[in-house]
Amino acid sequence: MRIIFMGTPDFAVPTLVALVDAGHEIAAVYCQPPRRAGRGKQLSPTPVHLKAESLGIEVRHPVSLRDEDIQREFAALHADVAIVAAYGLILPPAILAAPRLGCLNVHGSLLPRWRGAAPVQRAILANDAETGVTIMQMEKGLDTGPMLLKRATPVDGKTAGQLTDELADMGAQMMVEVLADLAQFPAQAQPDEGVTYAAKIDKAESRIIWDQPAPQVERQIRAFNPLPGAWFEYAGERFRVHAAEIVTGNNASPGTLLDDALTIACTDTTAIRPTSIQRAGRGVMTAQELLRGCAIPAGTILI
Repeated sequence: MRIIFMGTPDFAVPTLVALVDAGHEIAAVYCQPPRRAGRGKQLSPTPVHLKAESLGIEVRHPVSLRDEDIQREFAALHADVAIVAAYGLILPPAILAAPRLGCLNVHGSLLPRWRGAAPVQRAILANDAETGVTIMQMEKGLDTGPMLLKRATPVDGKTAGQLTDELADMGAQMMVEVLADLAQFPAQAQPDEGVTYAAKIDKAESRIIWDQPAPQVERQIRAFNPLPGAWFEYAGERFRVHAAEIVTGNNASPGTLLDDALTIACTDTTAIRPTSIQRAGRGVMTAQELLRGCAIPAGTILI
């Protein structure tokens, strides 16, 4: 098929590569514009931008798709279908209608659960037993379109980064499977029951709240690994927790440092013991390595 590919982050790269490997013609790649990043604030192309350039594919990165000239240029590509994976811009009706077969989306959840911007993180925070990928036909509503293929995988203690990588590879394989024989995947409307919305992650959510059970804190740590990173403060310094284990059997107030292993009290007689932690401006280390260079005495109450 002649395809317009629309995606921006690392999650979208496997689908682009899989489409090329399957022999499809990529007429153009649309992605978010380069952003300024790093200490030097240099313009940095997105992961999809870099991969498309390495494959010799034309890259377009309009700020918006609402401009009529942009829409005419899109339609002039005469695509059979547009494949969308975490693109990040709203597709106006003129864009949705331009490809002969419309626009198909790789969405990282089992729709209708977790429509929206952060389905992987929300699935972990909600303690979902499984999540997955849905290939759907796009329409005007937010992730409301009919589904062509849905496949599940266990969450099973994975971080958001690990789960995102898994779903990205799964979605790439599924999209190739669907395009190989569209007639075998009739679109089915999403059920009205079970709809949830995965709101964009607010950075304020990543601060660890000790006044909750340790299993919820541990899910918070996994949901925000690698970004934005779950953290707490001590002596005016921020500490990012990358991984932790749950400990039971304490009666201390939430936030109390219980011992010299950095075990921190939560509610319901539970506690969290970070196993991978990072000081601001430093590398990732174990709790013992941290405490050797930054003593935090038992009995300290973290807030």
